[in-house]
Amino acid sequence: MFKLLDGSQTLGRGPTFWSCFLVVLAAALIYPVFADSYDVGNFSYFFIWIFMALGLCLMWGYGGMLSFGQTLFFGISGYAYGVLAINMGGGSTTIVALVLSIMIAMIAAGILGYFMIWGGISGIFFGIVTLSATLVLAFFLGQTAGPEWRIGSARLNGFNGMKGMDPLAIGDFYIEGVALYYVMVALIVIVYLALRMLVNSRIGNVIVATRENPQRAEMLGYDVRKYQLLTFIIGSGLAGLSGALYTSWGQFITPSSIGLPAAAMPIVWVAFSGRSDLTATLVGSFLLLFGFQTITVYSQQAALVLMGGLLLATVMLAPQGFVLGVGKFVADRWSARRRRGSKLALADTSRLQPEET
Repeated sequence: MFKLLDGSQTLGRGPTFWSCFLVVLAAALIYPVFADSYDVGNFSYFFIWIFMALGLCLMWGYGGMLSFGQTLFFGISGYAYGVLAINMGGGSTTIVALVLSIMIAMIAAGILGYFMIWGGISGIFFGIVTLSATLVLAFFLGQTAGPEWRIGSARLNGFNGMKGMDPLAIGDFYIEGVALYYVMVALIVIVYLALRMLVNSRIGNVIVATRENPQRAEMLGYDVRKYQLLTFIIGSGLAGLSGALYTSWGQFITPSSIGLPAAAMPIVWVAFSGRSDLTATLVGSFLLLFGFQTITVYSQQAALVLMGGLLLATVMLAPQGFVLGVGKFVADRWSARRRRGSKLALADTSRLQPEET
């Protein structure tokens, strides 16, 4: 099973890559020892959004389905977590609320995906339908300010957003601060490795084949609609994971986290990073989130303009993604250097052989 980690559908492979992976992981684990609590909390916030980016990478980069619906399922799961956590009383039940909210998002994705995929919606129209559903949810939630808009004890509160839910907890221990940081790191590692095994498995090969030529994949005996629906559900479930974690982290969620500007952000992250590789998406999304947060401190408008400029530059200059392009360049240079070293060693050996005889 672990051989799937080094399959052909992912860029990073071999001892060198995994050595670098372990070094980065070790640095992430020891970071809270040297950083202050504010920076640790910021990094936890950045990590929350990476699940959404990885889900879009799976759908768009590997499955060929451009979805603007990541914030749709982010919002469904986030609001579901809030409703469940408030009505279940908080405490240890927040873990149950987290799992149930992700399941609700995946069920919603299964229903929407079924009608789209079996209805033959693909290409740009797939993005239009998912964007429309996202905007409908954001508009609806913005109209729920009255006291009648409640589910049990949980009020939706319209544009002011839902608040008052407990963070994740185990017994009397709340998962916040450094504990939340380590939970985020562990989840990212688990999700990243699981997705690598998925895309390098037989199922992943069919998903990629469906992206390249769905008619040919269907002629080979695969029901491509089932694989597309599976991809859509998994990718949307990861967006739901981001939504539930975001709500538990900040103990609030608003319709603005679902609307049009928010819906466009995952597209920018994944396009800039390189939608056809999980590692590039992971690294690039984190760098963009870090840069966006840094610029937002000075001007939110400037940060949004920068995101738009990055998307435009990516489409025009590096359609496969800047981070993926840099990664391939480094990998090619490293391979060429190793080949040159092997040739020189072979040449030295051939020169020594006549003298020895």
